[in-house]
Amino acid sequence: MIPPLPRPTPLAAALAALIGTALGACQADRATTGSVYPHDYRARHPIVLADNARTLDVFPTGTGHLDPRQSADVDAFVLEYRRYGRGTLTLEAPRGVAPGAGAAVERTVATVRRLAASGGVGAGEMVLSGYPVANPGLAAPVRLSFQRLQAQVADKCGLFPQDLGFSTPMANLRNEPAWNLGCAMQANVAAQVADPVDLVRGRTEGRLDTARRVKDIGQMRDGKDPSTNWRQDGQTNVRDRLGL
Repeated sequence: MIPPLPRPTPLAAALAALIGTALGACQADRATTGSVYPHDYRARHPIVLADNARTLDVFPTGTGHLDPRQSADVDAFVLEYRRYGRGTLTLEAPRGVAPGAGAAVERTVATVRRLAASGGVGAGEMVLSGYPVANPGLAAPVRLSFQRLQAQVADKCGLFPQDLGFSTPMANLRNEPAWNLGCAMQANVAAQVADPVDLVRGRTEGRLDTARRVKDIGQMRDGKDPSTNWRQDGQTNVRDRLGL
């Protein structure tokens, strides 16, 4: 008669369960590791399209004139509003600025309005407003803003639901990447997209160069190579390189 096996002690059972859990954490199957969120940063921090405010701060310089850098910024901002803006263009002037700065702010507002009008913004498309200044000792800009479709990350970056170091035994055994991993990169990619619609669908084919196509077809009919002979000696001009 075979004697019965000894019953495992509570300590041995606990060690066996712990070893089994550790071995399970090494498996590639995510169902075994018990994932609580997607491992792909594109799924954790997806780029979405949303209506947000575009702003430009114009700082009064000197007696209220705009330097070349800020004038170019205003021109580019007005052009963006004309192309992609929704609703009105809001012009906010600071209120409660330091003594002596009010005249410069008024001249800056007048200059910005003149640049916007020269850029095609009508009187009915611009709304004048103001905002209170919290600290008169700091520079208070004249603020332009409008609403437009923009690409952005769906959630907020910089969140760490769990400690990057030791958190809980189950979280450590899952061996998952930090929640915030990849969020900053996704935000940078979204900020660099000029036209957010490009993330949804591709662009249509542009106009064809009919003259170039007819020339190439004619060369192929004559048995000639239609490709361009690119030279690196600098002796050919642009027309030669284009085959014109």
